[in-house]
Amino acid sequence: MSGGLNRALAPLSERAWQQIESEARDILRIHLAARRIVDFEGPLGWDYSAVDLGKVEPLEGKVPGTGAVRKRQVRSLIEVRVPFDLDRAEIERIDRGSTSADLDAVREAARDLAAAEDAAIFEGYADGDIPSMLTDSEDPGLPFPEEPAELADTVSAALGRLRRAGVDGPYALVLGAEEFEALEGTLVDGGYPLEKHIEHLLEGPIVWAPALRGGLVASLRGGDFRLVCGRDASIGYAHHDESHVRLYLEESFTFVMDGPEAVIPLLPEIED
Repeated sequence: MSGGLNRALAPLSERAWQQIESEARDILRIHLAARRIVDFEGPLGWDYSAVDLGKVEPLEGKVPGTGAVRKRQVRSLIEVRVPFDLDRAEIERIDRGSTSADLDAVREAARDLAAAEDAAIFEGYADGDIPSMLTDSEDPGLPFPEEPAELADTVSAALGRLRRAGVDGPYALVLGAEEFEALEGTLVDGGYPLEKHIEHLLEGPIVWAPALRGGLVASLRGGDFRLVCGRDASIGYAHHDESHVRLYLEESFTFVMDGPEAVIPLLPEIED
């Protein structure tokens, strides 16, 4: 986690900053699921604004002395900001040496920021021109099995599709919170843990992703998916009064799918 904005203006000691950032970092490390399966580029800086997509589009207007004019296509980074308030009495406890101050607001903000990033990558974000690993895959996907014990067969089918498309491994299985919980503790073949069997098939990890519904199987060969980060998750200062300090978590990023053939969505049943 990088340093915060307007840090010098905040009525916070270095000890308080360190504990606040440590709490946020711990939550982000657990909850940021997409970063475990995509390539991370950055942080490239707050002034980094767009990714060159390597494409051009022709323009109708002509420039004198030229035969044709084309505009390069780029994808702008989006900025995500999650504000939160801390009680100044709790901050003072930190300065007195406490390691049990109430920092629930920090943790909740970190969970929200992680959910925003993962949802943008897994589900897409049309307003930000961000594609979805689920709906922009070249493969229509497989239905998510109703019974946890059937998940190994579904994963095997997904791996078969990836290999037939020329997509090498290792691979990862990403599961939403409910799907991951259902997998844990499921035994097959006389008591063998199902998750161990699936990890053997994948030659890679099973990833818990609370922002996802259903799941997906993706290649970890590299070069297929890029999370491009301007400012990585940072804590900034907004303002304060006698009782509270307003801070915020902020980042800028976008997502690029260079290999839409490298992911197989596992789609949950859509409820009416």
